[in-house]
Amino acid sequence: MKVICLHDKRRIEAFLRKDVYLHIYSIGDLDDFFWQKTVWYALENGSEIEAIVLLYAELPRATLHAMCGQKDFMTELLRSIFNILPRRFHAHLSPGVAEAFKEKCRIESYAKYYRMALNRESVPYSIDCSQVIRLTQNHLNEILRLYEEAYPGNWFNPRMLETRQYFGTKIENRLVSVAGIHVYSQKYSVAALGNIVTHPGYRGRGLGKAVTARLCQSLSEEVDHIGLNVKADNATAISLYERLGFEIVSSYYECMVSSHS
Repeated sequence: MKVICLHDKRRIEAFLRKDVYLHIYSIGDLDDFFWQKTVWYALENGSEIEAIVLLYAELPRATLHAMCGQKDFMTELLRSIFNILPRRFHAHLSPGVAEAFKEKCRIESYAKYYRMALNRESVPYSIDCSQVIRLTQNHLNEILRLYEEAYPGNWFNPRMLETRQYFGTKIENRLVSVAGIHVYSQKYSVAALGNIVTHPGYRGRGLGKAVTARLCQSLSEEVDHIGLNVKADNATAISLYERLGFEIVSSYYECMVSSHS
């Protein structure tokens, strides 16, 4: 077997499509909108690819996606590329994969997450979304203010507003609830929800449910596969997503990885 830096989108997609929801974020990053910030490594066995790692180099931190069904191949790949990875990066790792870093790295903020997928037959059209508005770059300052007040430390790239897949609710001309995406590609027919928040002073009114439902309605008209990540101990959020038609399809771990050297 050998490790290669892979640049062929078709080969990458063919491998990732074997499990769409496991790799939904990586598939979305094949889109030209994201592609320039990606680096792909693969473990190749003859003409067959056994594992793929994506390094998404977006400031302020790089994110490594090492999602797999076969831990041994992924461990071999990660150990082979360890010396060319950043000294510190965020990581999304399938169960057991973190073992590849333990000898040479410090692992922090290790937490379990679920990957959830929207059942195509359960798109939430019955929910009242009449008060929900589509957000644009004209709403950027309001969005940033809401995140600062209600969701500090979240990862939000204002460029994602260009997708027109952000929705919100205003009360007394104040933006109090938002739902958006982390990944979106019409070309590859995938989307991943993210940056969903309601101001603490307005929770319990169904606002988060409404903005998320409206987002799912919009996305379902454009793509075939819709997923999201949620922390495994966030029972409230999981319950909300299940009511909207999402199902848990896999688990993984998020952490910060730092080199000892």
